[in-house]
Amino acid sequence: MGLLDALRNLTKSSDAAQSPLTQQAPATLAALPPTLYRDATLELKDVIAPSAVKITPRELVLGDKLARTFFIISYPAQLTEAWLAPLINLDRVLDIAIHIHPLDTAEVLKTLQRQVAEVEAQIAEREEKGMVRDPKLDVAFQNLEQLRNRLQQAQERLYDVGFYLTLFGDSKDDLDRAEAAVISLLESQLIYLKPALFQQKEGFLSVIPTGSDGLQVWSKLNTEPLATFFPFISFDLSADSGILYGINRHNSSLVLFDRFSMENYNSVTFAKSGSGKSYATKLEILRSLMFDVDVIVIDPEREYQYLAEATGGRTFNISLSSGHHINPFDLPVPREDESPADVLRSHIISLVGLFRILLGGLTPEEDALVDRALTETYALKDITGETDFTGMTPPLLSDFALVLAGLEGSESLVQRLEKYTKGTWANFINQPTNVDINKHFVVFSVRDMEDELKTAAMYIITNFIWTAVRKDLRKRLLVVDEAWWMMKSEDTASFLYGIAKRGRKYYLGLATITQDVDDFIKSPYGIPMITNSSMQLLLKQSPTAIDRLQQVFNLTDEEKYLLLESNVGEGIFFAGTKHVAIKIVASYTEDQIITSDPAQLLAIQKAREELLSQEGA
Repeated sequence: MGLLDALRNLTKSSDAAQSPLTQQAPATLAALPPTLYRDATLELKDVIAPSAVKITPRELVLGDKLARTFFIISYPAQLTEAWLAPLINLDRVLDIAIHIHPLDTAEVLKTLQRQVAEVEAQIAEREEKGMVRDPKLDVAFQNLEQLRNRLQQAQERLYDVGFYLTLFGDSKDDLDRAEAAVISLLESQLIYLKPALFQQKEGFLSVIPTGSDGLQVWSKLNTEPLATFFPFISFDLSADSGILYGINRHNSSLVLFDRFSMENYNSVTFAKSGSGKSYATKLEILRSLMFDVDVIVIDPEREYQYLAEATGGRTFNISLSSGHHINPFDLPVPREDESPADVLRSHIISLVGLFRILLGGLTPEEDALVDRALTETYALKDITGETDFTGMTPPLLSDFALVLAGLEGSESLVQRLEKYTKGTWANFINQPTNVDINKHFVVFSVRDMEDELKTAAMYIITNFIWTAVRKDLRKRLLVVDEAWWMMKSEDTASFLYGIAKRGRKYYLGLATITQDVDDFIKSPYGIPMITNSSMQLLLKQSPTAIDRLQQVFNLTDEEKYLLLESNVGEGIFFAGTKHVAIKIVASYTEDQIITSDPAQLLAIQKAREELLSQEGA
C-alpha cells in the first residue's frame, strides 16, 4: 500500500469515528463516488503550477512573475553558424522552443515545379517584351532549381519550423527592457520576431516542454539552414598528428594533439588527489613512447615503476641507502654554439643554488665563499673556462669541502657540510655518477628519500637530466610529478622555470603535475610556469582551490562547477587558445599497465602469483 493510500484510509477512519453523518448513514458515504478522494490528491502539476494565472493580450501574469511569448516571422537569405549563441548566452531568464514539422518531399517537389514554371513564364514574358532581365527572377529561378535538385537527390529535406521564445520579468518595465535587448540582438542579424498578441496562452503552452505547437507560426526551411538552429556550440580539438588525450565530453569527438607542434612543449596538470592526474600522465607517456619520444620521470611515490618495467625502461631509486648515485659536479658537454666558460659559469650558479638548499640558506658572504670555492675546486681538476673539459673527471663533494676548509671564514659552512661528506648522508651525493639514462623511458624514484632531502634530491636529478639533455638533441619529455616539492624552494622553482623557458631549444617538453595548487601558484615562479606552458589539464578540484584556479585560468562559473562535479579522469584540457571538456579514456591493456588503483593492483598481483604458481606446477 502506498503512502498516499494509507493517508486516505487514515482520513476515512478518522472521519468515520468523529462524524455524526458516518454514524447515522454509513451507507450514504459508501455510495459517494471515489473521485471525491482522487480530486483532493496533490499531484506534481499542483506543485509546479503558479498560485494564480492572469492572461492579458501581451503577457501572462504567473504569480509574481510576468511572461511574454514571441515568434520569429522572418529570416535572412543566409543563416550563419551559431547565430543562436548570443541569444542563449544573454543574461536573462528565457525559454526557447523549436518545433520542426517535416514535409512530404513528393508534395514539395510538385509545388516547386509549379513555382519554377511561373518564374520561367515571367522571365520569358519579359524577354518577349524586350525588357531588361530582372536579377530577382534570375536568382529565384537558380535557388528553386538548386533546391529541387537537392531534394530529388535526398541531400535535403524541407520543414515547417516554428521558433518561439518566452521572456520572464519581475515587472512590465523589466519585461520591456528584455524585449528591447532580444529584438536588437536578433534584428542585427536580420531576424525579426513579434509578440504573440492575444495568443499568449497558446504561445506559453507551445514553449513549455509538452511538445504541443499551439501557435503554428511556421517558416519553411531546408536542412542546411535548419542545422544552424543547433543551440549547443562546442570546440573541436583534433589535429592531423599527435596522440589521443581523451574524448570531448560535449560532442564525443577525439582530442588529438601533438605537444611538439606548439610554440613550446610544456604542460601543467592540476588536480586533487585521486582524480586521475597520474593516470592521465602515464597514458600520455605510454602513447608518446610509440611515437619515438624519450620520456624521463621524476617520481616521488614510485607510481611509474611498473610502467617502466612493462615498456623496457629503467628505474633508479634515489635514497640514502641506494646504490644509484648522481654527482652534482658533473659538467655538461659544451655545444658548438656554446663556449666552455659560459657552460662552467652557468653550472657553478646552479651548484650555488643547490648549496642554498642543502645548507639551509646562505648569507651574502657565504654565497661569495661558496662561489669562489667551486671555481677553485674545478681548477684543481684542470677544469677552467679556457680548457676543453669534455671527458675530464669532475670533482666530488669531498673535494669541494677540502677547498672550502682552506678559505678564511668558512668554518660554519664546513661544519654544516660535514653530514653530506662524512655523516649519515655521505652516501647521497659524495659519489661518482653511476646512472645511465640512455633508454627511451627512465624513472627516478625519490619515494624512499627523507622528506628533508626530497627537494634537494629532485633538484640534483633535474640538473643531471638537464645536463644529459644538452649533450644529445632528441625529442624528449620530462615529467615532474608532485612538482610542488620543487616549488617550495625559490632556487628549485627558479631552476625548473629556467628549464621551461629554455627546453624548446633542446627539443625538450616539461610536464609538471601537482595536487597542491596553492603551493604551486603562490610561488613567484608558479604563474610564469603556467604562462610558459602551451598545454594545461585541469581535472577534478577541491572547493578550497577552485576559486584560485578560476582566477588564474579565467574560468567561467560553468567551468568552475564542471571541475567541482567532475568524475575521476574528467576535466578541462587547454591547448593554446582552445579548450574543451575532456574525459580520459584508456583501452583495457593500457589500463592494466598504468592503473594506480590499489584494488586493481592487488587483483593484478594476485593474477600474476596464480600464473607463476601454475607455471611452477
